[in-house]
Amino acid sequence: MKLVSWNVNGLRACMNKGFKDFFESVGADIVCLQETKIQPAQVDFTFDSYDQYFNCAVKKGYSGTAVFSRIKPLNVTYGINSSEHDNEGRVITAEYENFFLVNVYTPNAQRGLARLDYRLAWEDTFRAYVRKIDQEKTVIICGDLNVAHQEIDIKNPQANRKNAGFSDEERGRMTMLLDAGFIDTFRLLYPDRRDAYTWWSYLFDARSRNVGWRIDYFLVSDRLKASIRDAGIFADVYGSDHCPVGLELF
Repeated sequence: MKLVSWNVNGLRACMNKGFKDFFESVGADIVCLQETKIQPAQVDFTFDSYDQYFNCAVKKGYSGTAVFSRIKPLNVTYGINSSEHDNEGRVITAEYENFFLVNVYTPNAQRGLARLDYRLAWEDTFRAYVRKIDQEKTVIICGDLNVAHQEIDIKNPQANRKNAGFSDEERGRMTMLLDAGFIDTFRLLYPDRRDAYTWWSYLFDARSRNVGWRIDYFLVSDRLKASIRDAGIFADVYGSDHCPVGLELF
């Protein structure tokens, strides 16, 4: 089974930057998107053989997630059962026969860590949610988690130590999520691979110089470890300030 995740930073804009060509060429069974910035009335497209599901933010032009699946889910739910956190369209959970797929767009702590307290509360609620469903069947978590977990996951770790996405608090919550029974599939397979990033600032030619961050992930339940075939980064795919990431399971 092949899965792909991509923060498209505006799906309608990405559609004009090669999204459809990538979608059709990659041949994934499930494609998950974050930061779609789209409302239900603006969805005027379909992809043959794929069912599609959108969770849109109340605020227009903001956040949002989507799942395209050619394996029909048994059930699809939206959010993490929290009135505090479920108005920004950040989570879609698709239940399949043997696993739950959780597509997530984690809130950004923002400049000066202005939204850090909200972010940490979100993290605790999200972790409780995935731990609960992991008791029913295995879980695959994918999406933009908005954190570079280790120093190897960011080009300039020292300069970014207290910045959003690399604060000690956010990195600590990522550790807690992994310790709750999940595996970072890319780091499992490539523990020492450097300069492997999934997001680059639009400023200062960061992408051409590969000054980036790895903040997009596929995490899986520990008991899926033997099923991991490969985890990749499509760094040569443009259309967003993020690139897609992938997971292949036996």
